[in-house]
Amino acid sequence: MKALRIRIEGLVQGVGFRYFTQRIAGRYRIKGYVMNMPDGSVLIHAEGDENDLKNFLKEVSRGPSMAVVTNVKVEEVQPENFTRFRIRF
Repeated sequence: MKALRIRIEGLVQGVGFRYFTQRIAGRYRIKGYVMNMPDGSVLIHAEGDENDLKNFLKEVSRGPSMAVVTNVKVEEVQPENFTRFRIRF
């Protein structure tokens, strides 16, 4: 299992980005969380199979149709062994 910390920047809050991410996570069996950050970005902690993470990252890098993604930062981190994917508030 591999884990990524992904920061998505741009017009990504108020456009359904967290719900979109949760749906995509379910498609690829990704565990972890997504949350809005005070600076206007979205932070994702994603854990899963390397191929599933690659596909997940490709989709969240585009975001939902109303989002405008301007930057994506990806960092490999230690897995925390989440059992599901959730939206954090």
